[in-house]
Amino acid sequence: MADQRRRLRSSTVVLGGMGVIAAALTSCGSDPDRRCVDRDSYDYANGYKIIGDKNCKSGSSTSGKSRRSSSTGERSGTDAAWYYDADVDGRYADYGTFSRSDAVDRDGFGCSGSGSGGG
Repeated sequence: MADQRRRLRSSTVVLGGMGVIAAALTSCGSDPDRRCVDRDSYDYANGYKIIGDKNCKSGSSTSGKSRRSSSTGERSGTDAAWYYDADVDGRYADYGTFSRSDAVDRDGFGCSGSGSGGG
């Protein structure tokens, strides 16, 4: 009976260790949570307004520059950008970061070197 109990403990330790290793490896490869937001829509009480993901597809973000009509000076469209690891409340996101690498640093196990520098 003592041998069986010892084997059970050993296998539990091995299986638990494998779970920790698996969690560490998958966290490096996973993307942080992200929302597409309009940078020009920041509200002090709510945060950034969440907009459709189609607005943040490659090439549609203006990288922090507001798109303005040349003749009227008014906004034409949105200043869409990915906002990572934000607290989401309804249609607003706040307390996140626009930097993907910063989001990976906050959530991963020191995996900042494995991802790309931006969206």
